[in-house]
Amino acid sequence: MIQPVARVPVSIWRGAAARAGRRAIPEETPLAITYDRATYAVMLGTPADLRDFALGFSLSEGVIGDPAEILDCVPHAVAGGIEVRIDLASARRDALLARRRHIAGPGGCGLCGMDSLAEALAPLPRVGAGPRLDGAMIADAMAALAGAQALNRETHGMHAAGYYLPGSGLVLLREDVGRHNALDKLIGAMAGAGRAGEGGLLVLSSRLSIELVQKAARAGIAAIAAISTPTALAVRAAEAAGITLIGIARADGFEVFTHPSRIEGAIADVA
Repeated sequence: MIQPVARVPVSIWRGAAARAGRRAIPEETPLAITYDRATYAVMLGTPADLRDFALGFSLSEGVIGDPAEILDCVPHAVAGGIEVRIDLASARRDALLARRRHIAGPGGCGLCGMDSLAEALAPLPRVGAGPRLDGAMIADAMAALAGAQALNRETHGMHAAGYYLPGSGLVLLREDVGRHNALDKLIGAMAGAGRAGEGGLLVLSSRLSIELVQKAARAGIAAIAAISTPTALAVRAAEAAGITLIGIARADGFEVFTHPSRIEGAIADVA
C-alpha cells in the first residue's frame, strides 16, 4: 500500500549557500470509492485512514444512513492509485443504483459532478442544541489541533479536522492533503467510535467553504471553528442550519459569524 509520506531529494538554500538534503512531503494519490465494484467517486487524497474515509464519505454523501449498511470495506492498491472497495447492504445497493449522481474529479472541489444547482445547494438538516463553549475552550481546541497534527509536523503540507469535547479535549483527529477528505475521515472515525456530533466542536485547519458546512450539518455537528475565514455561502448555510460558525480562530482571538449564543459572553446577535 502507498505510504502517506514520501521523502525526496532537495537542494536546500539558506542565505547564499546551498546543500543537498531530503524533505518529507505529503503523498497524494487517486482514491477511487467503489460500491459493489462500481466506481462512484475518484478524488485525490492522502493514503491513510482509508476505512474512516470511506465510512465518512458514504455518510456525508448520503449513500448510507447508518454504518451498519456497509457490509465490508477493503482498500486495494491498483495501477495508478488505490481502490476502496465497499460492499453495501442490498437495500442501499438498490437505492444507489437509482441515483443519477456521479462524481469524478480532484479533491479540490467538494461538489464535483452535481446534476443541478438545486442539488448542490439542497436544504440542510437543522442541528441540535450543541455544546456550550467559551473563549478558553476555543483557544484550547485550536492549539490542540495544531499540536496533534503528526503528518503535518513531518511534511508541512496537510489539512486536519478534529473533534473537541468540552471537558475532554481533542478526542479525534484525521489528516489529509484535502480539507474535505480530512473531514470525511473524521466523520468516519466518529461514526466508527459511536460518537455523536452534537456535543462537540469541529476544529479545522483550513478555510471554511460550503461543503465543509454541509458535511458537518449532515453529521449533526452544531459548532465549527477554523483557522481561516468562511466564504459567504458557507455563512448563509451555517445560519440556515443553526450552526455556530467561528472563523479566524488564532492565539489572539476569533470571530463568530453565526449563532453566537452557544458561546459564553458572546453578544446576543451578529449584526
